[in-house]
Amino acid sequence: MSPVQIDDTHVASRKSWVDSANGHSDFPIQNLPLGIFSCGDNAPRAGVAIGDKIFDLKAASANGLFEGLAAEAVNAAQGGTLNAFLALGSSARRAIRSRLVNLLDADGKERSRLDGLASDLLHEAAACTMHLPVNIGNYTDFYAGIHHATNVGRILRPDNPLLPNYKHLPIAYHGRASSVQVSGTPVARPSGQTKDADQSEPRFGPSRRLDIELELGIWIGPGNALGHPIPINEAASHIAGFCLLNDWSARDIQAWEYQPLGPFLAKNFMTSVSPWIVTPEALAPFRTRLPPREHGDPAALSYLVDETDQAAGALDLMLEVSFTSALMRAKGLKPKVLSQANASALYWTAAQMVTHHTSGGCDLRPGDLFGSGTISGPTAGSLGSLLEMTLAGRNPIHLETGEERRFLEDNDEVALHARAHSSDFVTIGFGECRGRIMSPSRA
Repeated sequence: MSPVQIDDTHVASRKSWVDSANGHSDFPIQNLPLGIFSCGDNAPRAGVAIGDKIFDLKAASANGLFEGLAAEAVNAAQGGTLNAFLALGSSARRAIRSRLVNLLDADGKERSRLDGLASDLLHEAAACTMHLPVNIGNYTDFYAGIHHATNVGRILRPDNPLLPNYKHLPIAYHGRASSVQVSGTPVARPSGQTKDADQSEPRFGPSRRLDIELELGIWIGPGNALGHPIPINEAASHIAGFCLLNDWSARDIQAWEYQPLGPFLAKNFMTSVSPWIVTPEALAPFRTRLPPREHGDPAALSYLVDETDQAAGALDLMLEVSFTSALMRAKGLKPKVLSQANASALYWTAAQMVTHHTSGGCDLRPGDLFGSGTISGPTAGSLGSLLEMTLAGRNPIHLETGEERRFLEDNDEVALHARAHSSDFVTIGFGECRGRIMSPSRA
């Protein structure tokens, strides 16, 4: 498996004629994530985030700004979803990235021409509506955050936190693709059956233990045929990009229903994703080695091991969870940062997830979505769920307003962010993944 190459599109000294991109914490010219947006009465279409603007690919194509493979890539992105574009693979992504960098560079050869087209090509991001970037056919949620798995295991099984299979294979379950929604979509509090320890019979009603899960989303590009597994040395070429993902979880519903087949209503009501697809090419400078396994851990089976993936299959991304209550917002208080964790803490790489997912012959399709599993670190300030932060509600979080939170209440809002830092490269980010809890009657 060849690593994604660092090239002249990553040069830190590059600036854009889109002024807001220069120094932008998420979307400088070195990032250029793709998404689907609409403005006014216009139909949803493909665009690229650049600073506080969105570069309109349809308008750029209509003005003849692309040719060759880059033009093919832009044409595939028309129609309101990016599925066909993702299916083209890395060559098309590199072609459009290279062309976009040249078009948006402050010293680009076509600068004078673009100045005259700027009103057609650029839209204020704040004035646009973002949509799901793809038509999601399938969604699989992994459980690759070993610190989260261990912490939750200690709550449920103090003497045996990790089950024997955890360090042998990437654990996952199939989620509900239809309820994956773009950032900003209100989250209706789910109802279901719950049963407290002191109850003889279950009750039905709204969840009282609504939680978050800080995850990385993984978008699938080219798929595979049914019955033809993807080998580990080819798996990275099937990954088209990344996003933030919050797999909202009703812990009380989950506790009652998950035996023997796993989550159902506790998870299927809503999963939020950030709208921009950050490409593997943009993240090339921030790849890092998969953390070494602890002494005594079993070696991964050979079908899951590739030397290049072990050396550069993890991502050095700082992820953050922030929170506001209705009272905090009314008082104009800043969001409270609940957690900061690094994506490199995952026990399995995205490529290993792809290979294991298909190892039995399952076919993946362009636009399929994986969740990494909740990402937690080893310290108290790096936990990716309220279940961990509050020890299942025993230790509440204290807010500046005097409020306490064990789990989420109506009108609480959670936002996820992620940024990749390096001393040698420009910081890039993912935008945000935001959701506000609403009562079922108000959603």
